[in-house]
Amino acid sequence: MPQYLMSVLHDTTQLATAEEMAAIGAFNQQLKADGHWVFAGGLASPGTATVVDGRNGEAVFTDGPYLESKEYLAGFWIIEAPHLDVALRLAAGASKHCNRRVELRPFLSV
Repeated sequence: MPQYLMSVLHDTTQLATAEEMAAIGAFNQQLKADGHWVFAGGLASPGTATVVDGRNGEAVFTDGPYLESKEYLAGFWIIEAPHLDVALRLAAGASKHCNRRVELRPFLSV
């Protein structure tokens, strides 16, 4: 079954409210019950990031996010869905439950 990445986009470093966390938990349980769940996680604020560039010999480590941006990746789901229409429906539910915009992208098949 095709897999998709649902990226949660947010524009502040504020954590989800208790109500949002409860809604996300319920959404996660529904994904599991319906067989779409693969993996999910929330991410720490962009200020905790380290960019690693090892392309030209010795690795260079730079503090902070790789892009200065208004929005950042706050979390993600990896789901399985039989086709794009189902994945889009699930992404709409994810956006509603976490109260943030969600980007949906399919994984490349090999």
